[in-house]
Amino acid sequence: MMRVKEIPMLEDNYGYLVVDDATNQAAAIDPVEPDKVLAAASKAGALITHILTTHKHWDHAGGNSEMRKLLPDVPVLGGAGDGVAACTWQVQEGEVFRIGRDLRVECLLTPGHTMGHMCYAVTDERGPEERAQRAVFTGDTLFVGGAGKFFEGSPADMLASLSKLGALPPETFVYCGHEYTLQNYAFARWLDPDNPDLAKAAAAAQAQRAEGLPTVPSTIAVELATNPFMRASALQERVVAQAGSDLRDLSTASVLGKIREMKNEFK
Repeated sequence: MMRVKEIPMLEDNYGYLVVDDATNQAAAIDPVEPDKVLAAASKAGALITHILTTHKHWDHAGGNSEMRKLLPDVPVLGGAGDGVAACTWQVQEGEVFRIGRDLRVECLLTPGHTMGHMCYAVTDERGPEERAQRAVFTGDTLFVGGAGKFFEGSPADMLASLSKLGALPPETFVYCGHEYTLQNYAFARWLDPDNPDLAKAAAAAQAQRAEGLPTVPSTIAVELATNPFMRASALQERVVAQAGSDLRDLSTASVLGKIREMKNEFK
């Protein structure tokens, strides 16, 4: 099966190495600290054949130029029009390519945080379809228990992007760009205090962090059950009560925008 190595970088970022076991070929995802990524590849016995960038912000794309110097024949992928540093392959929504023999990668355009933000859905096609291993690398669109700030897009943009991710198979593993989980769950439990799935997930995350372990991966199923940004429609009445304004007749996108505002202000 595919192997995914989480690589903590900077203060709270994650980069990743995803490896095709059949060939030991690999993709490096958001390798902002190249030395750490190359060391992880060496330890795994993996050959990096692709550099995947979720979006243009420095803490995700800032290692691309150095990676290009160190691996000059390896393409650097980024969303078309996003302005990703050192990008040599601008990918479009729905574009598909392979890593090694068995890993199929589909590019998912998820505007909101940036308008060219790209998520990468990876499927290990070895074996029967119903048992395929799936993962999605979500950068700063979808976090465990949260979502990225809407720097360039509207609430409607982010709603469409989160809905696209939410439509992936529920067992899909979610690998996000930052270790924000405990902060995200603190807000989520304030907004959604009676959610037993959320209480369970928050307790598990606390235990993981207490042991110095990452809280990634999550799954699409867990995010649909616990993440307030994925549950805007279900939380509408709660948002109305907390915001002190009448949102009952507003769109789900407007409710999502209010959740973003509340999260920005949450202490």
